[in-house]
Amino acid sequence: METAINIGFACSFLRQGMKQLIIQLESPDIQALEKAGDKRAIAKASRENIRHQISDGAQQLAASRGTTEQAFALIIDGKSLAYALEDNMKDMFLDLAIHCASVICCRSSPKQKALVTRLVKSGTGKTTLAIGDGANDVGMLQEADIGVGISGVEGMQAVMSSDIAIAQFRYLERLLLVHGHWCYRRISSMICYFFYKNITFGFTLFLYEVCTSFSGQPAYNDWFLSLYNVFFSSLPVVALGVFDQDVSARYCLRFPILYQEGVQNVLFNWRRILSWMLNGFMSAIIIFFFCTNAMEIQAFDKEGRTAGRDILGATMYTCVVWVVNLQMALAISYFTLIQHVFIWGTIALWYLFLLVYGALPPGISTISYKLFLETLAPSPSYWILTLFVVITTLIPYLSYSAIKIQFFPFYHEIVQWIRYEGKTNDPEFCHMVRQRSLRPTTVGSTARLAAKTNSITESSTNQR
Repeated sequence: METAINIGFACSFLRQGMKQLIIQLESPDIQALEKAGDKRAIAKASRENIRHQISDGAQQLAASRGTTEQAFALIIDGKSLAYALEDNMKDMFLDLAIHCASVICCRSSPKQKALVTRLVKSGTGKTTLAIGDGANDVGMLQEADIGVGISGVEGMQAVMSSDIAIAQFRYLERLLLVHGHWCYRRISSMICYFFYKNITFGFTLFLYEVCTSFSGQPAYNDWFLSLYNVFFSSLPVVALGVFDQDVSARYCLRFPILYQEGVQNVLFNWRRILSWMLNGFMSAIIIFFFCTNAMEIQAFDKEGRTAGRDILGATMYTCVVWVVNLQMALAISYFTLIQHVFIWGTIALWYLFLLVYGALPPGISTISYKLFLETLAPSPSYWILTLFVVITTLIPYLSYSAIKIQFFPFYHEIVQWIRYEGKTNDPEFCHMVRQRSLRPTTVGSTARLAAKTNSITESSTNQR
């Protein structure tokens, strides 16, 4: 027990001023029963002793809430943990543990580690992460939502059973604050963009069917429909999910507030998903009605020919390809050569496909036979309409983004403005931004008190 407490202070898991709630079996009655050898009486007395200690700790914590702002730390050994994890007592133990700033379980068995992880995961509904370096941590790593194994002297059993492997414990900071933030933002943005691009494409088909009284005649060629998600909108979103970085690694470590975006799930909630879906509906409406009204009852080229279904479908499809790819370009924060190649190459691939597909015999290319070469490319209205529709479709997103960044910015947008305005060397402003990460949570309520006290202490030290 003393070794565990000393290690807690050494690694800043425990701090001076914390109220320590130590739970262990050291009752004189239990020691007397152990000498007598009555195992049943020992078990009964131990359960009552642990229940009494947990209840007493909960009363101390409840009493301190209204009087003093003091952080609590819970330390429990393996023998006491065996009784605390029983069915009739584990809820009391969990309720006490989640209100403490720190919890240390010392001399616990591999099974107890897994049971504690399961209790926290099922009791709080939170995402749990376990980290270990030996075979005795395998059960805990597999029970947690995310298992991080450390490869070292203990062997490779923990690494083989984990989701992520690191070489040293100190790499956990970069794993969470840098790669954790990047991956969360990449995946959430990628999924939202998938909703956007498919709604933009699919809703134009629905609007065309409404306009044609649901005749069943498709607006696009069959190959256009088949290749949209294969070649004309897939590669840029893959690049977003792999390479995008909203903030550099140095700033991710400097402003841990960015990690709160994942904890608070601000980038992948229903509000954000529905906003991207609404953006897709608006884009589809603008593309469809602008294209149909611009080509209605008027000459399309200098020969006086009007636009048919083939011309209307190819023009709308061109606008869709331009819009969804430029929307991706606007959503990306970190451009690389690969992203440029994917975005502009996808648009160029669409025109190349029109040329190649239109050169095939009419039995294969059907209504797209030499459509681009003889009809679309020579017509100025096709290029002007494409430019006008693309710009008009992207204006709502640009307006919304400008207003949001100015008045309701996300954490990463705040840090981006700090870097853009050159306030990275302003200690007061940076400290203010860091303090915004101290948000209420349902786990470790006294940890906020410890963080607040530590912040005040550091502030007074800096002033002195």
